[in-house]
Amino acid sequence: MSASSIPLKRRIRTAAIATAASTVLVSAHSAVAATQTPHRQRVITDVRTVADFDYAAGEIPENITVNPDRSLTLSMIGAAAGKAPALVRISPSGHRTVLAASAQGDGITGNIRGKDGTVYYNVWSSSAARAGVWKIAPGRSPVRLAPLPTDGLPNGMALDADGRTIYVADSLKSTVWAVPVAGGPVKAWLTDPALAPVTSEAVPFGANGLRFHKGAVWVSNLAQDSLLRIPVTGNGRPGRIHVVTKNIDGVDDFSFLNDHSDVVFAAQNAPDKVSVIYPGGKVKTVLTGGDGLASPSATAVSDGRLYVTDGGLNPPHDAQLQRGKINVPALYPHAGS
Repeated sequence: MSASSIPLKRRIRTAAIATAASTVLVSAHSAVAATQTPHRQRVITDVRTVADFDYAAGEIPENITVNPDRSLTLSMIGAAAGKAPALVRISPSGHRTVLAASAQGDGITGNIRGKDGTVYYNVWSSSAARAGVWKIAPGRSPVRLAPLPTDGLPNGMALDADGRTIYVADSLKSTVWAVPVAGGPVKAWLTDPALAPVTSEAVPFGANGLRFHKGAVWVSNLAQDSLLRIPVTGNGRPGRIHVVTKNIDGVDDFSFLNDHSDVVFAAQNAPDKVSVIYPGGKVKTVLTGGDGLASPSATAVSDGRLYVTDGGLNPPHDAQLQRGKINVPALYPHAGS
């Protein structure tokens, strides 16, 4: 979903690809990156590390959900370090609880929370018994909700507004899957070249991050440097694909300023950036490696704060969770607010 993309899997070979990919993507996109000028005023202030992780133990944060009680649910990818993945809850006091795990060689990618407190997460695996969408109902053990193809890579995920359908971005199959929350057959909701990986890229992952926002499915494509908006029509089918931007190099997962705004905070994995994407497609960098970013894979916004997961794919492997305050006047420098 995600720095995810980078450690995100294609079996163990992904672990080998991951480190080299960061350097390759940075140089390959240097011309594009030069066009993304930071704000004169800082959009994200008071940036600090709120949790450190042990990369060698597989604690490689891939995706994040901020819960109503201010606890955090983090997907730990594991695979880039050759370890088993885990889904971890961090309480406001910092206490850590493992909610679920999978086998070594698998990956736990996107995670989300339903209104009833059920946690959903993706498992990427070569095992037909494990690959797919899993759920943890309150007070229950993990169970698989739906299988997904073992030759795909389920990544970002989101619930629709009614909480009836989970959309899943598949980074290898150019597809967004639709998974009924109540159970039932999984459908390929959309398969399109705009979601496709690019096989010539060092990390050939296509559709990556995914969010449901204002009646549309939004998807990032790591290989194509794009952010897409796909309206959900009245009959539930995908409408015409709108390209928000194709100028967001190494884009991983992303989040919105709030439920009403189309302003996006996107993690850019290999370039070590977080950028703002405005509704017209303009891209502005707001955090860089100078702020401590280390293979950022996902962002989340809550109570005026921006959370960023850092996978730490490159030495010295600073896997961590960062948090900063959103300076809204700097976000809209000409709004007079």
